[in-house]
Amino acid sequence: MKRHNGGIVGKYNTTSTSTATGRFTLPEIQEALLNGTYPLQTLDVDFLVLAGGGGGTNTAGGGGGAGGYRTSAGTSGGGASAESQATLNLGTAYTITVGGGGANNTQGSDSVLATITSVGGGGASNGGSGAGKRGTGAYTGTANQGYNGGTSVYTTGTGVASAGGGGGASEVGFNGASGVGGNGGDGVASTITGSSVVRGGGGGGGIYTNAGTGGTVGLGGAGGGGDGDRTSGTAQAGTVNSGGGGGGGGLTNTGGAGTGGAGGSGVVIIKIPDSKSASFSGGVTQTSSTSGGYTVYTVTATSTTSETVTFS
Repeated sequence: MKRHNGGIVGKYNTTSTSTATGRFTLPEIQEALLNGTYPLQTLDVDFLVLAGGGGGTNTAGGGGGAGGYRTSAGTSGGGASAESQATLNLGTAYTITVGGGGANNTQGSDSVLATITSVGGGGASNGGSGAGKRGTGAYTGTANQGYNGGTSVYTTGTGVASAGGGGGASEVGFNGASGVGGNGGDGVASTITGSSVVRGGGGGGGIYTNAGTGGTVGLGGAGGGGDGDRTSGTAQAGTVNSGGGGGGGGLTNTGGAGTGGAGGSGVVIIKIPDSKSASFSGGVTQTSSTSGGYTVYTVTATSTTSETVTFS
């Protein structure tokens, strides 16, 4: 047989003109060398990504659900264990978004870090954690992010309606009982920043009474959930950057319908070795602290959904 292609014996092998997967062009290599990122370097990142909480429902309404809760540094929402660290490339710009809290009756917005997305809390809907409900059945939370909301009760002959609390990151929202709004589910504690902080509480359920007084409103869950209401005013909002659900609105036969409280905004927290650093696009609001060999970046707001973080 003839010898072809540098000494290979056998059938002639046609030379491919396509680009092999994982190969770099010369300009790409030159750019990576200039940026100090060649050969390709990665970084393992600890994270907490918490979505915005849902708004409470109007008119003796259910509490808003907490924002979806995902983390690699402790227990995640919905009873899930810690996720694996995010392995990200140095020199690559990754999307980062802090979800806003939902207005009354409205689901909160998602929070994002690279490929990690936490779902906004339910506002009269399913969500990261489900909203409390004024009616039968329950709004559901997202698996491994949050819990279901509670349901409501109407006591025949008493004129009392009591809505369920919103689901929290660590437990379901409580059902309404006779004259008592359901409490919101509690959130999850995290020490990613160095201190233990509870986030992701569900909103408490609102109530209706014939007289506009009496009864017991549902309390917001630990971790920023807003309390429900019994008046024609506006229920308590979820706490900013807690992902807490807003409280359910009240209802009176004299003052009319109340309004659910807004959900609290979410937060994105990043923890990396202090030998590395993170830089952010102009629309990112963040603070940082360094201790024990790590730097923690706490991102509290993003002005658009196109903001980025780059590690180096």
